[in-house]
Amino acid sequence: MDQEIGKTAGEIWRALNAHGELTLTKLQKALGVSAPLMHWGIGWLARENKIELMEEKRSFRLRLKEPPRMAAAS
Repeated sequence: MDQEIGKTAGEIWRALNAHGELTLTKLQKALGVSAPLMHWGIGWLARENKIELMEEKRSFRLRLKEPPRMAAAS
């Protein structure tokens, strides 16, 4: 199960990196995963301090805390 949660966390990170902020609903639709698995993946990223959660009236928005660093060209 840990591998599945870790894989989902990676998919969440990539979706946020590609699209910026997303609501929970849009994120779940984009990933096509179950709600519990998505929430565990979000918890994984939150525990690693990689995402921000912003509360809205009826939902939450997520975004990466820091934009990914680009590798220096050799």
